[in-house]
Amino acid sequence: MKRSAFSFPAIRALALVLAVSTLAGCDTLNDWFATDRVDYKSTGSAPPLKVPSDLEAAKVQPQYTAPPVSAALGGAPSRNVTSAGNSSEGVPTAQDPLGMHVERDGDRRWLVVDGRAPDQLWPQLEEFWKANGFVLKTDAPATGIMTTDWAENRANIPDDWFRRTIGHVIDFAYSSGTRDSFRTLVERGANGTTDISITHSALEEMLTGQDKSSSRWIERPRNPVLEAVFLSKLMEQFGLTEAQSKQLLADARPASAPATIDMSGGATTLDLADRFDVAWLRVGLALDRTNFTVDNRDREKGIYYVRYADSTQELKRDGLFGKLFYSAPKQKSGKEFLVNVQAKGTGTEVSVVDASGQADTSSEAKNLISLLHAQLN
Repeated sequence: MKRSAFSFPAIRALALVLAVSTLAGCDTLNDWFATDRVDYKSTGSAPPLKVPSDLEAAKVQPQYTAPPVSAALGGAPSRNVTSAGNSSEGVPTAQDPLGMHVERDGDRRWLVVDGRAPDQLWPQLEEFWKANGFVLKTDAPATGIMTTDWAENRANIPDDWFRRTIGHVIDFAYSSGTRDSFRTLVERGANGTTDISITHSALEEMLTGQDKSSSRWIERPRNPVLEAVFLSKLMEQFGLTEAQSKQLLADARPASAPATIDMSGGATTLDLADRFDVAWLRVGLALDRTNFTVDNRDREKGIYYVRYADSTQELKRDGLFGKLFYSAPKQKSGKEFLVNVQAKGTGTEVSVVDASGQADTSSEAKNLISLLHAQLN
């Protein structure tokens, strides 16, 4: 929904007040706000990640630890020249001549960078999101989780008469009525690779009441195309051309077999044919696409610490000027679940357990397993 932050009378009054200013000159914004371009602007800064009070901080694992800031002065790994002439962040191989490839599971895709560890790529991922107009809400190399704050795609705002006049002076007064957030999961893959996934979350502001004077935020479905756009942009930052990144997306390799539900042991579990490292990544991606937020994770124990999250609470507004002034979102408590991923024979079993490691047989745990099953198939 595209609208300004002001009612029509307010728009008319502002137009009269600012007429002289806007007549002074107005550059065209058609190119910058083209409909096929992403131009994000974050709502504001966010506090650093905090470990919930009833959880212990996960051990800092070497595969996730980012290098010190001084590494950028000479310690960063050098790029490799591919046979196509690219200066690639990945290490070219016979299977991946560009040093990277894309894998898919349904409409979910992730980037596999050859010959690089998560700590070598983490600083570039931080820069990538900041360069694209985002504020990082979660920046936790110890757990491999990076989340952006809610941001508005300014390219979605039409270049109408209001934008060319009032918006030229106070551009923040015009809102698209939508907000997007992206979560990046960084995992150490097999054979010295790094897996990078990007997950989209979205909210839309809907007007309520008979006079449409108030509003509320509702969740919108994730957009796999937008996820692919940013995955492509990330490949370009890693040294590929736009054409090469799009080709890798088109040639994404199928990754895994479906998951099956097992209720024979008294508790509801999932069985995956994948080995642990593949299943661990798939489960993390699946959790990202539910209403459960990963607060922490411990790969050595095979545990994801998750809680139910209502994203709409983060962008509530009060009154007419709610869109103009952003307050820090309140921390919303919720029941936490421990999703356990463990090797089982040649495959992997996924279950929900309590703090003592015993199977959680509650209806909520069964619902979480059902949601994961739907996402993994």
